[in-house]
Amino acid sequence: MTDQTSDDEPLPPGLDLVVVPRTSDIGGLEVRRALPTVRRRMVGPFVFLDQMGPTVLRAGSGLDVRPHPHIGLATVTYLFEGEILHRDSLGTVQPIRPGAVNWMTAGRGIAHSERTAPELRAADNPLSGIQMWVALPKDREETDPAFAHHPADSLPVVEGEGKRVRLIVGSLFGATAPVPQPWPMAYADAVLDAGARLEVPAFHEERAVYIAAGRIEVAGTVFEAGRLLVLHPSDPLVLRAAAPSRVMLLGGEPMDGPRNIWWNFVSSSKDRIEQAKADWRAGRFGAVPDEHEFIPLPGEEPTPVRYP
Repeated sequence: MTDQTSDDEPLPPGLDLVVVPRTSDIGGLEVRRALPTVRRRMVGPFVFLDQMGPTVLRAGSGLDVRPHPHIGLATVTYLFEGEILHRDSLGTVQPIRPGAVNWMTAGRGIAHSERTAPELRAADNPLSGIQMWVALPKDREETDPAFAHHPADSLPVVEGEGKRVRLIVGSLFGATAPVPQPWPMAYADAVLDAGARLEVPAFHEERAVYIAAGRIEVAGTVFEAGRLLVLHPSDPLVLRAAAPSRVMLLGGEPMDGPRNIWWNFVSSSKDRIEQAKADWRAGRFGAVPDEHEFIPLPGEEPTPVRYP
């Protein structure tokens, strides 16, 4: 077996691309961003993939992602460890814990914050998880904003032979998640014992595997954690865990055209993104409950905002 460390090395059969995420700090938390990249903008409707942590937020501190806006997408938040308190301009206040799903549909516009709850800040708090953005179809980009929480015990789990797979969205391995989907897609969390094998079927035309933890072997080549493996269309692929591992399976049918992404805005129209910028400056996204901070647009100075 060999370690795959360079995009210049040949890829094993069934893989089209290996993405090595860039790392950044968001709200005091280190994240790895695997999508979008120059070489791959989307996988099905998935236009954004951030791995949060793993880290420990020390006592007296916490996650502080201040209120910010979105249009034209749905955010899908899923945790492995820890807890995040979601607040949004619809008036939603919802903690999310491991194995549950927070699905926020931005549509024509929503603002939200993500923080460690005040009562948790007195102690150390582990935090680890994944946040995805899902592009909405063109005919639903301007839908009304909405929020849905799906507890862990509402999501089906398929297990056996050293693997445990929780369906987050869509259908895989004979199970279907109850989370409504705006586009043909699937998303799952698979925990594998060392030596376990997982066949990834051709469940949609565009598919990828994100290695959240451990080491995964594909046809004799081993990939480390923090790699996004983009699969060749139509071909099933067998993964083998070279160590105890966790992978996210994601995919969907090709979207109905390209998407423009600027800051937190996603749209098929560049003009619509310009309008979203103006709306955020003017405070037209609405206020988030119990939040009093304002993030300016990138490159602009903060200015007082009056919410209607």
